[in-house]
Amino acid sequence: MPTAEAGPYRATVPGRVNLIGEWIDFNGGLVLPMPLPVVIDLHRQTNDLGLDRIISEQFEESCDFGLEAAAAGHWSDYVRGGLQYAREKGWISGGQTVSIASTIPVGAGLSSSAATIVATLRAAASDTIPVDPVAIALAAQAIENDFIGVPCGIMDQMAVAAGQPGAALALDTRSLHYQSHEVPDGWRFMVLHSGVSRALSDGRYKTRREECMVAATRLGVDYLCDAKLEDIASLDVSLAGRARHAITEADRSRRAVDALIASDMTLFGQLMTDSHISLQADMQVSVPRIDEIVRDAIALGAAGARITGAGFGGCFVALVESTQAEQWADALVRRHRGVKLIV
Repeated sequence: MPTAEAGPYRATVPGRVNLIGEWIDFNGGLVLPMPLPVVIDLHRQTNDLGLDRIISEQFEESCDFGLEAAAAGHWSDYVRGGLQYAREKGWISGGQTVSIASTIPVGAGLSSSAATIVATLRAAASDTIPVDPVAIALAAQAIENDFIGVPCGIMDQMAVAAGQPGAALALDTRSLHYQSHEVPDGWRFMVLHSGVSRALSDGRYKTRREECMVAATRLGVDYLCDAKLEDIASLDVSLAGRARHAITEADRSRRAVDALIASDMTLFGQLMTDSHISLQADMQVSVPRIDEIVRDAIALGAAGARITGAGFGGCFVALVESTQAEQWADALVRRHRGVKLIV
């Protein structure tokens, strides 16, 4: 495989919001993410420094690292993991200077990490090394799992690598078959930051994932989404909750795709709200502030609302009639200081 030229090369990759299908991308479920207009804009060029220089406009910081330096729990890890992967594949050689500009809020649950890795890989592959979206997504997942140390599923990487603007991506997380569905006229998915930041590397994500794996093993299934509700009584309370969420969320996600195709806003919104309740009670990944905001979002007229991403803070998403979207957002932001409209 040829090595990419020195550059400069640019890649722009969007963030994403997950409309429904939370915590089931590694449990064998169908998920429904959607790319957003917030993006990672990344430039790469080979340097003669013998090291990787990573520059962030967002953090107003420039950092130098050895070409084989291990992850350091630093924002630059996502770029350096991508560069090390690209060097191993022979896409690039030597040190690289990478500049990043981002409009994706950090710690918001909008997949800034996946977008950064995918952008790095695309800029490293350049125009001379064709890599399809699925291959890029799988490589990005491997980097996050093995280099960063977060045992994430495949949804985020596929959403930002294969998603189309203005459309939801119905993704089968087992086969990686996907299909884009246009958002119906009159629907507006509003994404807002709760004001509560979070990080997946703090261990809570890993703990929840491990609990899902244990539950699947004890129920004798390869994927927790395949378990039956009548069997979860054999599990302790925590594991039963994780299993109940996976089973019911898989069903909600399938029904949500049908509702999207049928332009059934009422049903789609109710499924979103039911998803939030399950994430709050069974997965235990919501926080009181977001629970309160979600209740008020619905009281103010949203068809449905839910925390999005892995949880523990970050963003929430609400489904609102397009004609009411701005008025609705203004009322919610006035009611909850610190809430910020993203899109």
